[in-house]
Amino acid sequence: MLEQEVKELIIDVLQLEDVTPADIDSAAPLFVDGLGLDSIDALELGVALQKRYGISLSADSEDTRRHFASVQALAALIEAQRKK
Repeated sequence: MLEQEVKELIIDVLQLEDVTPADIDSAAPLFVDGLGLDSIDALELGVALQKRYGISLSADSEDTRRHFASVQALAALIEAQRKK
């Protein structure tokens, strides 16, 4: 399942040692509340997503902020770009 893959990628890339995929709510915010990631985490995660899934992201785009809102949103972005 893609959401599971995204959760595992987040944990691996950001070296979240005390977090398991089950700990991450797919609908919860990734930044501030929820998982509590910051802008450096977003950058690292964005690079990892581009490498693994070949998706393109724009750092300053409002769309990108929306895509990074949750695991569900990231999974939807990956699915949408796979269909192009």
